[in-house]
Amino acid sequence: MKPSTWIYYLREAWQGVRSGGLLSLASALAIVVSLAALAVVMILAVNLQHMTRVVENQLQMVAYLVEDFDRTWQDELMRKVKAIPHVKQATFVTREEGLQRLQDQLGSDSVLLEAAAESGNPLPDAVEVEVDDPRYMGQVAAALGTIESVEEVAYRRDIVNRLTALTDGIRNVGLALVLLLAAASLLTVANTVRLTIYARRREIAIMKLVGATNSFIRWPFLLEGFLFGLVGAGLALAIAWGGYSWLVVRVGEGLPFVPVLSPDAVLLQVAQWLLVGGVLLGVGGSVVSLRRFLRV
Repeated sequence: MKPSTWIYYLREAWQGVRSGGLLSLASALAIVVSLAALAVVMILAVNLQHMTRVVENQLQMVAYLVEDFDRTWQDELMRKVKAIPHVKQATFVTREEGLQRLQDQLGSDSVLLEAAAESGNPLPDAVEVEVDDPRYMGQVAAALGTIESVEEVAYRRDIVNRLTALTDGIRNVGLALVLLLAAASLLTVANTVRLTIYARRREIAIMKLVGATNSFIRWPFLLEGFLFGLVGAGLALAIAWGGYSWLVVRVGEGLPFVPVLSPDAVLLQVAQWLLVGGVLLGVGGSVVSLRRFLRV
């Protein structure tokens, strides 16, 4: 396609935007509102998944060893533990280290523990195990239980099950909301763009009567939809960036223990989807709306 043809298409698209007036503004605002809603859902979903990952990383199981465990077999034991599928990390904790940790956690109350430990350290050697996915904690615990020196495996089964269900629920609900909003946004933009094209239906009919091809008529409208989508996505991104940056500061001041992601970590990823989504909504709305008016 010749550069002069593209220049004509761009000029016609810009002329269509200018002549559209309130309808052009309505098209852009429809995309802004739709993409802003999508941005809210995406930011919420990303943060919820981040929070669940933080909790997942804090989950671990402890394999308590037999009381008379021979530490000369420590390397062999750790090799067997690390060979279990889905074991992310394993750390050997001696009974002396375990007792010191417990004393540090108890603080001033550790006097009672010290008194009880005078007759001997009541804690066994242990192996702390982290898994790469909490779904496999039961499987890993069963495998640990088959190792000869392991006497007991402890982990919070109820928390793991609830966290797994929560993670799956967040993923499924987030995906469903994104798809639902995307479909609703496409219909909204298509109807709004249809009004813009309807206002120029006579122009389209005349062009068809004088022999213009569908492609020749379609391209200016597609570029017009592209401009609507690009501008709408830019405005939606600006709203999302400003709103989320303000929210992160407020959460950091009021709820510092809540692990929210920084704006850069979230919005750079969201920006890509918004720009792509805006362009697809604008062009897609034009395509859907043009089908009727090109049947002249």
